[in-house]
Amino acid sequence: MPDSTTNQSDHGTKTVSLFVTCLVDQFFPNVGEATVQVLKRASCEVTFDNRQTCCGQPAFNTGYREEARVLAKRFIEIFEPAEYIVAPSGSCTAMVRNFYPELFTDEPEWHERAKSVGAKTFELAEFLTKVLGIETTGALYNGKVTYHDACHLLRELRQRNEPRRLINSVEGVELVEAENCDTCCGFGGTFSVKYPEISGAMLNDKIKGIEQTGAEIVVADDCSCLMQIAGGLSRQGIKIRTMHLAELLAQNPNNRLRK
Repeated sequence: MPDSTTNQSDHGTKTVSLFVTCLVDQFFPNVGEATVQVLKRASCEVTFDNRQTCCGQPAFNTGYREEARVLAKRFIEIFEPAEYIVAPSGSCTAMVRNFYPELFTDEPEWHERAKSVGAKTFELAEFLTKVLGIETTGALYNGKVTYHDACHLLRELRQRNEPRRLINSVEGVELVEAENCDTCCGFGGTFSVKYPEISGAMLNDKIKGIEQTGAEIVVADDCSCLMQIAGGLSRQGIKIRTMHLAELLAQNPNNRLRK
């Protein structure tokens, strides 16, 4: 990925600065690569600033507000020059857009800078559908899939139909909804560490719903959910794979996305 902070677009091409997120960087680099493929197929210029670090969400959610502010300021300073900021994660996007301004209620200058950065930060499916106007993808995958609504994407960003439209546009895909598609998988970041019994029970309920669909793959927009669900499926010996939406949309790279 090119290391660049360019914020100018040529001939209408939108320049996207990829916010890769911690989990993608450390555990799911294939999701980052797929995100870049999809954005490039949508005629975006994709840049990557390798100074980026955590957005501060784990600290924020655990009550360490001062530590979260340090990371938020670093994020704002790095990404301010960007034209658009796109992340393959609803939770990290929600942190930047919804909660950064909350961190700086007593610092007017930083509050405004946080709002400005948040206004141009998008989750991948949201960016494709709402900013680029993409409705039909050039992806191809023959199989039955089900979709898990990640909590932050659904409840903080209000994105329910956007990822489903993109999934349904994949040639050969049959989308089968689970009855509990919009219930939490039980991960919740540090929640799963503090309350493992509750987290495990929630995960078991989620897996039952997924298994009942008969799907071969469960798709989600957040790697944290996919990691949680994949672990549960593996421990129970269930042969259902997990896949990030970006990976599904990158299945047929010879085609361009179509508006």
